[in-house]
Amino acid sequence: MVEQHVCSFCGSQLEPGTGKMFVKRDGTIFYFCSTKCQNNHKLGRVPRRVQWTNAGRKALGKE
Repeated sequence: MVEQHVCSFCGSQLEPGTGKMFVKRDGTIFYFCSTKCQNNHKLGRVPRRVQWTNAGRKALGKE
């Protein structure tokens, strides 16, 4: 069984064999589906305030 991961920024499902895994020095693991998500996380943006993420859509009442 292939392990399924969720993007740490936007919340979308990652296809097996795609995306990037980022491990911080303290052992925290982040999974990113695209460089768009990776760069937004690196800039310190909060997913709830970005409209195209799952958390942002939920905060706006779209889902």
